[in-house]
Amino acid sequence: MEKKKGFSRILLKLSGEVFGGQKSSGVDYHAVCQIAKDILQIRKLGVEIAIVNGSGNLFRGRSGSAEGMDETAADYVGMLATLMNSLVLQDALEKLDVPTRVLSAIDANKVAEPYIRRRAIRHMEKGRVVICAGGLGNPCFTTDTAAVLRAIELDCDIVMKASNVDGVYDCDPKQNSQAEKFDTLPYNEVLQKHLKVIDATAVSLAREKGMPILIFDYTKKDNLRKAVLEEKIGTLIS
Repeated sequence: MEKKKGFSRILLKLSGEVFGGQKSSGVDYHAVCQIAKDILQIRKLGVEIAIVNGSGNLFRGRSGSAEGMDETAADYVGMLATLMNSLVLQDALEKLDVPTRVLSAIDANKVAEPYIRRRAIRHMEKGRVVICAGGLGNPCFTTDTAAVLRAIELDCDIVMKASNVDGVYDCDPKQNSQAEKFDTLPYNEVLQKHLKVIDATAVSLAREKGMPILIFDYTKKDNLRKAVLEEKIGTLIS
């Protein structure tokens, strides 16, 4: 194992889009295998890793409720979809001989352990990658908020939100070529400007507990390793 550098324990928030890879929906297993290889790389640095997955590649609770589905039922479907992504990622990791445990906030004893804080910490201390599935087990909360809460519970150094967005901008860079990217942002500014790159409840909780959040583009090669080694990428909210 390489000498440990940078952060010691991280919470990696993976958007559902990274599981979809080149597909418009569903799971791209080749993309998931690449995620597993990247996680193996940072694990070799001695970093303890907890993961929270999104489920946008399979089902978005808010989209379901917008189409007329009961909001609470839609949120539960989204939580179950995170469990599906978690099991796929676990399979890819264990094919690389990375010991992995899926801990679910929703009872799913046939495929996952129940989420228990002390158990999750112990798994990480033993070098296992912990995948926290099922969101928070309650409707009305996003996986962004779940990621921040789990990071606080598990004494992580930082939340790293990995998606296909390379940081926070003052406006939508897809609509305005003059959009300015922020290297750092205080929590209050994210909330005051209603910046949509991360859920406001997650930012409020992070502010209360002093949990930094790094938002970066996962699709760029080696960005996860750079983030773990505290190289300047993305936008740091603190």
